[in-house]
Amino acid sequence: MQPTMFSMESEDDTKPAATGEPRNSYLEEKAFKSRTLLIFGSISDSVAADVTRRLIALDADSADKPIDILVSSPGGHLESGDAIHDIVRFISAPVNMIGTGWVGSAATHLFLAAPRERRVCLPNTRFLIHQPSGGAGGQATDIAIQAQEIIKARLRIAHEIARETGKPLDVVMADIERDRWLSAEEAVEYGLVSRIIQRKTELKG
Repeated sequence: MQPTMFSMESEDDTKPAATGEPRNSYLEEKAFKSRTLLIFGSISDSVAADVTRRLIALDADSADKPIDILVSSPGGHLESGDAIHDIVRFISAPVNMIGTGWVGSAATHLFLAAPRERRVCLPNTRFLIHQPSGGAGGQATDIAIQAQEIIKARLRIAHEIARETGKPLDVVMADIERDRWLSAEEAVEYGLVSRIIQRKTELKG
């Protein structure tokens, strides 16, 4: 039996195909030299594999220079977000997370992998936090197991948000019970990001 992959997408997500950097040698070279990655669209295993490969390559190129990750995503598979989240912390190079467009659900989870001082967003970014969800099927015992896994995932996500924002756990648990949308200014106040920027020159080196 395949393991359940919990979804962390908003209900109004139309699930567009995930997109990374265009497969163009000139753009690939420029992106690598600028140490910039894009996470746009729904987060899946293929997106996680692509981002992980690029992070490891950039870390091998220089473990001292920062890597900039631009995030505009409605979310996706929690486990795929977990993979990116953990690799960001696994590598030695510092990572700047830059929110743009909207950063929702599993994308917010991976966004929190960077330390708060390296989490920024552009002025019109919106953020979404909520609990994971998942479809359950099969025998009653399997459904019960999957339900317990969703509960554990919800608590794990809440602990991560609380730890990275400084919010009390009970406040976070209440906030993610339903969709909680935040503007760029509200995200700063909540602790998801440290500040709002308008230009690349404002990024932390």
